[in-house]
Amino acid sequence: MTMNAQQVQRFVHTYLEATGCSVIERSPHHVTVKLSPEADKALTNRPYYWGYVERTGVPAQTMSFTFIFDGEAYRTEQERLADHTPPTPASGNAAQDQVMGRYFGHVPTLPQLGPGRILQEELRYGSRRLHQIFEAARDGGKYVYLFEQPDARQLSARSPVVYEAWLSICYKIEFACDLKREELQWLGISLKSGTIVTDFGAMLETRQLSPLLAGNMHVQPAKLSVPEASTSLESYLTEQLRQQDYDWAEQAKERLREELEVIDHYYDDLIKEQKEEEDKKEAISEQHQARRKEMVWQYEPKVLVSAINCGIFHLR
Repeated sequence: MTMNAQQVQRFVHTYLEATGCSVIERSPHHVTVKLSPEADKALTNRPYYWGYVERTGVPAQTMSFTFIFDGEAYRTEQERLADHTPPTPASGNAAQDQVMGRYFGHVPTLPQLGPGRILQEELRYGSRRLHQIFEAARDGGKYVYLFEQPDARQLSARSPVVYEAWLSICYKIEFACDLKREELQWLGISLKSGTIVTDFGAMLETRQLSPLLAGNMHVQPAKLSVPEASTSLESYLTEQLRQQDYDWAEQAKERLREELEVIDHYYDDLIKEQKEEEDKKEAISEQHQARRKEMVWQYEPKVLVSAINCGIFHLR
């Protein structure tokens, strides 16, 4: 599973918007933002600073970042803008630097520190910062409790609009051996009827959601408890996995058998060469077993299922 530059850009913009960051500048190739307190806590690793802010109540100074999605295009654009920017007159500090440089050699420019500093990060799939944003989004959105927002006509209706509660779980499925493939399954189940929807995300695409319950709305009592609904989703997913094509697993087992044969043959010959040196034979035997375990771990086929996030969605 991978993401191209456009997908990375959409994801990052969604995260920044969801966490309330302020956009300073934006282009097709980058975005410059002042982080919100939530995003700053998640991305800048400043626990002592935020502990100080929370203890003393002083106004928080969050950091600013320029996130670059297409490094080559961004640098080309910056060079073009620099070529069309008229030079500014030398300040007194610049003239002073020239005089100091004449006597003391090159004087390096001091870095700009503090809240005004804008850090630059080039984001691509696999980069450390993007992985950090993935982790922050996952931690911040693991569990949600949201309501679909009605339009003005429904808010003024005489009878309240009825919500139907859904439990939704996004599962990550890993088909792993010496190769690996991942799938995402976003399932939803009605707590009223027990109906299961296989692409729950499609149900949410055009709906406005909020953690606040709007006026003139009524939530239907659930017939299924959350544990019961979760068990139903797990049973459904298990049945779907049973119907998968597992030729890849048989092929992985065959590759494992071949690898173990090679390893066994190699270490059998190595032990025979030691003749009567029992200590060396024992060490080689231990190494042999460790190598076999490593091959089994690498090649043995397995299906791993984990829940990435979940939530209760009240939909009309």
